This record gives sequence, C-alpha cells and structure tokens, in this order.
Amino acid sequence: MAKLVFSLFLINSYSIFGQAFLFKNFRVIDGTGNKEYLADVRIRDNEIALIGNLIAQPGEQVIEGSNHLILAPGFIDTHSHHDRNLNDTSLYKSFLCQGITTLVFGQDGFSEFPLQNYFIEKSENGIPVNLASFIGHNTIRFQVLGNKDFNREASDSEIRAMRKILSKEMNSGALGLSTGLEYDPGIFSSKKEVLKMAITAARKNGMYASHLRSEDIHLEEAISEIIRIGEKTKLPVQISHIKVAMKTKWGLSDSIIQVLNAARARGVKVTSDIYPYDYWHATMEVQFPKRDFDNKASAEFALKELTPPDGMIIARFDAKPDYIGKSFAEISKELNMDPADTYMFLIKLAHDTKSEESVMGRSMTEYDIQNFMKWPFTNICTDGFGGGRHPRGVGSFPRVIHHYVFENHTLTLEEAIHKMTWLSAQNMGIKNRGKISQRFFADLVVIDPDHISDHATLSQPNKLSTGIDQVWVNGKQVWSKDHYIPNLSGVIIRNSRYN
Repeated sequence: MAKLVFSLFLINSYSIFGQAFLFKNFRVIDGTGNKEYLADVRIRDNEIALIGNLIAQPGEQVIEGSNHLILAPGFIDTHSHHDRNLNDTSLYKSFLCQGITTLVFGQDGFSEFPLQNYFIEKSENGIPVNLASFIGHNTIRFQVLGNKDFNREASDSEIRAMRKILSKEMNSGALGLSTGLEYDPGIFSSKKEVLKMAITAARKNGMYASHLRSEDIHLEEAISEIIRIGEKTKLPVQISHIKVAMKTKWGLSDSIIQVLNAARARGVKVTSDIYPYDYWHATMEVQFPKRDFDNKASAEFALKELTPPDGMIIARFDAKPDYIGKSFAEISKELNMDPADTYMFLIKLAHDTKSEESVMGRSMTEYDIQNFMKWPFTNICTDGFGGGRHPRGVGSFPRVIHHYVFENHTLTLEEAIHKMTWLSAQNMGIKNRGKISQRFFADLVVIDPDHISDHATLSQPNKLSTGIDQVWVNGKQVWSKDHYIPNLSGVIIRNSRYN
C-alpha cells in the first residue's frame, strides 16, 4: 500500500511541481560513448527526471520516436563565433539546424568586454540557447596597449595591468583565457606574457584555450608552448581547431598525437577541438607571420606551402566586394598578375582603404583531419557563424555524422555524439549538461538518421543542414525540422570551477 501511495505521489507530482513531457520509444545515445539503447525519457521543467520503460501520464505531452529516431544530448559548440548572430533572429537557424544547444564564445583571443555587461544584456533580452564565454587575451591587450602601439612585447607593468583585468573578468564568470597568437596583437606577445596571463587564469580555476602561434611553419614549437603552459600552471589547456596547415608537414598528426599523449601521461590536461572541413577562415595577413606584406618571397612561400592560389577564396573584401567568392587564381587572371603579386596587391588595397577582409584557405588533408578527430580528447566545434561564407557555420555537426560516421566510418555514431556533448562539456568544465542522465538539464536533440546531413558548400555556404528534427533547451522546444520556435530558454553558463 505504501508503494502504491508513493507511486501515485510521483505521478501527481509532475502536475503539482511543473510541466512534464515524455520522449517515448527512442534510440537513446546518452553522450558517454556507450552503445545506444531503446528507452523513454521523461522531462520535468528544465531537467531530465526519469529514464526507462515509462508509462505516459494523463495530460502528459508525448513525443514519439517509433524505435527509430535518436534522442541525444544537445550539442555543445566549444569554439563558436555565432555571437555575431544573436541580434538577428533570422540567423538562429544556422546553429539550431545543427542541434547546438550551447555556444561557447570569446575564442581566438577576442571576446566581448566587459563580460559582465554582455552577460546581463543577454540575460535581460533572452537567448534561445545557452551561452558561455572565454575572455580574450587580444581584447585585454588592446585595453592596455591601445590599438596603435601594440606591435611589440608588453612591459612588466603592462602585463600586471592585463592580469588585473583578466582577474576581474574571471570573477564575472569567464570559462578561462583564450589566445589568438597568429593574430594582431597577440602575435607580438612574448611567451612570458602569455604564461603570466595563464597563471592568473589558473588562480581563478579557469582554463586556457589557444589558437596557436603557428598552425603551419612553427607548428611543433607552438604545440610545445601550450603543453608548457599546461605543465607550469596545472590548468586544463585546449588547442583550438587543431590542424596541420602546411604542405610539407601533412601527415604530422601522428607524431603530434604522440606528443600530446606523452604530455597527458605526465599529467598535462591537454585537449583539442576540431571542425570537419579542410578550409580555414581568417584574414589574408595570417600567412605572413613576419608581417612583411611587401615581401614577394613570403607571398610565394605562402601560396606554395600553405594555401594554393585556387584554394584561397575571398570571403569578405569591402574594398572591392566583386571579389567575394573568387579565388586568388581567378583574380590573378583578371588582373593579369602572378598570384604572389596579386596577394600583396590585395593586402595593400585593404590597408590603403582601411577595409575589412577575410579569406578561406584550403590547407589540410583528410588524413590529418580524421586522425585528430579520432583522438579520444578531441571534441567537435564549428569555429563559424551563420551568414558567413564558410559552410562550417551551418554544417559542422551534421557533417560529422553524415560524412565521418555514415560515409567513411571514421567514428561510430556513439563516438561522434560523445565528441559533440559529454566530452565537450568535460573539456570546457561545464557541469550537468552534455549527457542524458537524471538531474541533468534537458538540453536535447532529436535526430532522424535517414536525413541527417550538411548541405552547405563554398558556393552555397548558408544552405541549412537537415535531419535535426527537434531541439530542446532547458526543457523548452526551440527548433522543429526547419524553423525556429521562439522560446528564449537559454541561460548564461559561468565558470563552474570558480563560481
């Protein structure tokens, strides 16, 4: 009799204490990497309440999986630039069509500032997915050195000023410190400066994520630097969008993984993220580490070793928008100039007109991409944004499932989802998300395995992905097949290691 009364209390408690609904007859892939299983999942308010063979209760909304649809944790984009979309509801579809329920901003050394103001604004206005952010080293460097006198090493007093700002931003809830050491002004920072900043992040129990000093010419030294930071500070360190972006170094992923594994064996908490494309997206300047933009030998080296002329595609060029979508090879033909001269001309034109520019460069191989993707400590990210020219902004997560699971079998489906969910949460230090488990937040995606695919290409970069049937954030549905459902159920995720 006592058991019956208790069961009736549980049934009634869903209506007493909050809204409940039931995912019925789903293939559950829980994010841990374990094999899928058939089960029902009950949600109450914003949490996962029960998992098992459950009976629908009177008045309870039931979502039917028919033993075919997949229920997985919401995907966590650990390296995202979708913050550019958050003031335009028409672009929410770029991340929701991928099943993303948490976006992590502030990458590559650039972030909103001050973070506290940004968090307050987003909380007050409402957001459809969860947000977290790093604080950017480059952003802080501009605050201290200004935007004119930054092409030098910082003095000890300037480093102290930067560390003071970093400490305050960590108190606001930043996940940690991010660097973009191939970009201005981070490229001019000394190893001492970066290490000192990382020490401050460590004292606030944060982490360190880095777009390395080099992803090509000095890749090995750049890997050594981030490992050293992890050793000296004891904080978790994440390599952003790990890659080998130099022709004569293709295949180096094997030895890099050996170095990373050796570091982990010594106790260094090094991890990485990756996006599933062989094109990067950055400024034209990034392939001139010496910033010698008028040096033809440097331009020739870049186009021979780093990215070929037909693989360098203009993504933005305010000085001459007609060039957008064209390769350096095509523009060279139009101008009747050799590719190296064209490269230098385009940079000079952008500088002379003070115009924004960016390019996409093809410089990675499938071998290295797959090798890094299989490394047990690599999670998936987009490194993109909707409305841009790179297809990763709308296609990354479905592409991993369609191409790297179903087509070439680089990963199992369980491994892929693990790398999009629970591993991502662990790498970022995010608690109670990324796994289908009782008392975890109800960030969930419904996947149709027959239709999951990316469709965006270089020529059609904003063509939406398919196969993500539903997206739920904190127990509220925000996506259905091909459209946004206006529920602003996302929350700000602050550094749980400290706050």
